[in-house]
Amino acid sequence: MGPPDVPKISERPEDPLQVASPPILPDSPQGSFLWRVRGVIRTVRPQQWVKNAFVLAPVVFAKNLTHPSIITRGLGAFGIFCLLAGAVYTMNDIVDVEADRAHPVKRYRPIASGRVPIPVAKVLAVVLVLAALVGSIPGGPWFMGVVVLYFLQNVAYSFRLKKVAYVDVCLIAFGFVLRVLAGGFATKTPISGYMVACTALLALFLGFGKRRHELATAANARKQREALSAYSPHVLNVALAVTGLATVGTYLAYTLDPGTRAFFHTDFLWPTVIHPLFGILRFLQLVAAGRPRSESPTQEILRDTPFMVNIILWVIEVVAILYQLRLTGSP
Repeated sequence: MGPPDVPKISERPEDPLQVASPPILPDSPQGSFLWRVRGVIRTVRPQQWVKNAFVLAPVVFAKNLTHPSIITRGLGAFGIFCLLAGAVYTMNDIVDVEADRAHPVKRYRPIASGRVPIPVAKVLAVVLVLAALVGSIPGGPWFMGVVVLYFLQNVAYSFRLKKVAYVDVCLIAFGFVLRVLAGGFATKTPISGYMVACTALLALFLGFGKRRHELATAANARKQREALSAYSPHVLNVALAVTGLATVGTYLAYTLDPGTRAFFHTDFLWPTVIHPLFGILRFLQLVAAGRPRSESPTQEILRDTPFMVNIILWVIEVVAILYQLRLTGSP
């Protein structure tokens, strides 16, 4: 059976996707070449590539932002993971096409709606993966190994493990840890255990929040995501509380660690914990709101003004504190 007819924009003024995820570019006439090209762009989710900023975390916290060669290697690694992310999103949409068609928001995704034909999507995924693998070669064997592992774990996730409750979220968290490791290997930058722990705990927290939102808003949970039927609202609430507190606690422990204070020559990194704490609480508020027209709270936070202002302030404060010696010309 072929894909259903694509509703015309004029025929669906309440299109939830227009509310939940505005297109990056103005839409073109339905059926035109540009209309399909823009469907391809929406398929690879460039608005989600911000998650790949985790690749650059080792550069920031190693005080290497003033080294152009290291920044260049870090940006190259970031680009590789953007290519991989596009391939993974495309692959996921191909695998989930029938489930997406049953979802009130996801049914408007380009592949589910027929805007991007499945054969075109398959070619797109292959091209992106090959480009990422070839592009990872200059990063060295360790970086390339992490890139390959990241892709393989996403293949396992897409085709089988996403159907296993809790394992699916753990795999998502592992993907974020791999991003951090890749950034370290690509830039030859040491990575602390605190950074790995914070990344894993934060990713688990976000993943559990997304599942809690899906469970609260899905009219037919199993049809939209098979693993949802095995999730318990109570267990997810506990998991959110534990991982949220652990994330903030681990970050605070990092800022107070004698090694951290000695490396950065400052005792004033710990007050920045107010920003992770606010971010955790704000995310929980968005999850609790359970807006049915929002595809996920992890997407909604990118459009949430208080959350984004908090992130920007945290970045400014951390960079100012970590780099103040260099900015004043001190040795």
